Amino acid sequence: KKRLHFLVFFIYTCFDGNLFGEFPSLPEKDRRILHRSKRGWMWNQFFLLEEYAGPDFQYVGKLHSDQDRGDGTVKYILNGDGAGSLFLIDENSGDIHATKRLDREEKAYYTLRAQAVSKRTGRPLEPESEFIIKIHDINDNEPKFSKETYVASVPEMSDVGTFVLQVTATDADDEQYGNSAKLVYSILQGQPYFSVESETGIIRTALSNMNRENREKYQVVIQAKDMAGQMGGLSGTTTINITLTDVNDSPPRFPHSSYHLSVLESAEIGSTVGRIKANDADIGENAEIQYSIIDGDGQDVFSISTDRITQEGIITIKKPLDYESKRMYTLKVEATNTHLDHRFLHLGPFKDSATVKITAQDVDEPPIFSRNPYIIEVHEDTAAGSFIGAVAAWDPDAANHPVKYSIDRHTDLDRLFNIDSGNGSISTLQSLDREMSKWHNISVVATEINNPRQTTRVPVFIKVLDVNDNAPEFAMFYETFVCENVKAGQLIQTISAVDTDEPLVGHKFAFSLTTVNPNFTILDNEDNTARIFTKRSGFSRRETSIYLLPVVISDNDYPIQSSTSTLTIGVCACDRDGNMKACSAEALLRSAGLSTGALVAILLCVIILLMIVVLFAALRRQKKKEPLIISKEDVRDNVVSYNDEGGGEEDTQAFDIGTLRNPEVMDANKLRRDIIPEMLFPFRRTSPIKDNADVRDFISSRLQDNDADPTAPPYDSLATYAYEGNGSLAESLSSLESAATEGDQEYDYLSNWGPQFKKLADMYIGKDTDTDIA
Repeated sequence: KKRLHFLVFFIYTCFDGNLFGEFPSLPEKDRRILHRSKRGWMWNQFFLLEEYAGPDFQYVGKLHSDQDRGDGTVKYILNGDGAGSLFLIDENSGDIHATKRLDREEKAYYTLRAQAVSKRTGRPLEPESEFIIKIHDINDNEPKFSKETYVASVPEMSDVGTFVLQVTATDADDEQYGNSAKLVYSILQGQPYFSVESETGIIRTALSNMNRENREKYQVVIQAKDMAGQMGGLSGTTTINITLTDVNDSPPRFPHSSYHLSVLESAEIGSTVGRIKANDADIGENAEIQYSIIDGDGQDVFSISTDRITQEGIITIKKPLDYESKRMYTLKVEATNTHLDHRFLHLGPFKDSATVKITAQDVDEPPIFSRNPYIIEVHEDTAAGSFIGAVAAWDPDAANHPVKYSIDRHTDLDRLFNIDSGNGSISTLQSLDREMSKWHNISVVATEINNPRQTTRVPVFIKVLDVNDNAPEFAMFYETFVCENVKAGQLIQTISAVDTDEPLVGHKFAFSLTTVNPNFTILDNEDNTARIFTKRSGFSRRETSIYLLPVVISDNDYPIQSSTSTLTIGVCACDRDGNMKACSAEALLRSAGLSTGALVAILLCVIILLMIVVLFAALRRQKKKEPLIISKEDVRDNVVSYNDEGGGEEDTQAFDIGTLRNPEVMDANKLRRDIIPEMLFPFRRTSPIKDNADVRDFISSRLQDNDADPTAPPYDSLATYAYEGNGSLAESLSSLESAATEGDQEYDYLSNWGPQFKKLADMYIGKDTDTDIA
């Protein structure tokens, strides 16, 4: 068959398109198109079958020039696409052969150029002519789809014939020749749900009311076949994955008609009681549900909301629960789709309802106070131990356990109040003072006796009511003076008063003098102030530099309180205009703000500081005591007599007994240990008594020195020493031998020893006088 086609086309080419020559039967006007024009070359176009599989080279055609006489003098030359490699020409005969299998889909035609030249001269016999070798198509390519797999979607419940997708296949064969590229589409898989149009490849639904909830995904296989679907044609397939998209055609439905939940009565407001869910076969926004409580006795106690992720209904507490008052609640909950599709309302209703029963569970609750907070008022003059108020608390549980009361002492550090643990009555432990604190804030704790861990606190605010227990006084310290040249009736001071009490209406003070004063008078302004006027003219600083004016200030509350405040008025020298020039020293001190009490306090502080300095110096001056008897052989009598609170044992070191034994070698530089050191007072050097054989004279001399010494300590003491020496003119001074002569002793000389021995002189001189009288 292929060879026949080639022969026909070859003959057609050789005759330049006039396959059968002239047709006499045609009209004259049409016969001219059948006349071929004479030219040198006898070819125009060659046809060649693709995919030739013969053993020899495929013959294409023959080239022949009119100049060729057949004597072998003409040579044929071929140029152009594939010349010399793909296409070969016999230069003598002009026969052309194809050396390889050709594929039209790779190249549909080849353009070549041919020329006849003289073998002798090499010159062209004719101009170069162009011709085409066209590859004749055969059905050697199957149809191919643009994708191996397609993805498409269509809404569920769509009508029959709803467009889904269009698929397209292509065939590489020649569309202009035969049916090699004429395609027909058919469905191999996916019936009876879908169909395909054979010519266009459009896929449509073929079954109505396809429900996504029953089946969501489908796989459809489409075939494209060439040769118009005839036997022997080539084919290709593709797969389409079709998904049914959701529409709201399924209403929400509760799986149960009734639900039972429980919650502790102590659960806080806003806490979750439980979750319920209505099932909806749809997805996405078509499955969104809105929950609401439409009926029941718990509408005011509970609320419901929607979890947008899980589409559950969350039931929460809106008001506190009380197991003792109500234990069971009933709710009617409704679930409704938020997005409705009016095309499917006939499948509804798109809502459902269920009953929810909620049980409150009992817990051990802490006590409850009747009020929160408590406010108690008490007068400040209320006596300690007085009842001022009470608190009340009870156990809210059904068991109603007893409750005890206590005060948190961290809120009552001064322990001003007490509470009865049994009945909650509050009383005072101390008297209250409003001027110290107007409010007292304490915390009262109520505790279950059976379960001490269950406690409740309540604040108790105690307001201290004012009682008129404070007298008014001057509002400030007044620096008042009067000029010496003042005239009678002159205003010298305006005074006012303050009161720490807090009356209900307001302060109303009255001012007056305690007695009629000849120098000054007072005028009450009746606005809580008063004015002081002079009652006479002509004051003198030399006669009296300061006047004290007692002023009585009283309030108008009950009971009336009054006080006397003293106004200090200094007399000053003034110029003609009344400006102060000079005042007495005391008046100036008082004008500087120093009252008599302040001056006394300052003097006491100065005295105390001086005493501290003296004591410190005395402590630093003390040294270690020396023993009275240094050696066992040094035996002497040392009698010390005290008749008052003197210096004690320390006074035994006031005089060195070594001086009595040898006065001439006395260490003049040795200081007494009971006087102030020389760094404070100058040391007084005393010369020893020459040729003094009488101890009494020596003691008298030293006594006079100490009487005249201002640094000597104020000790009233008498030190008597016995000296057992040879040839002593004083004989024995021992008190053991003085008993017989005691009555003859004269003590008048004691009065001459100075003030230190005044007390001793009074005792002994007085004794002698009594003896004489007796």
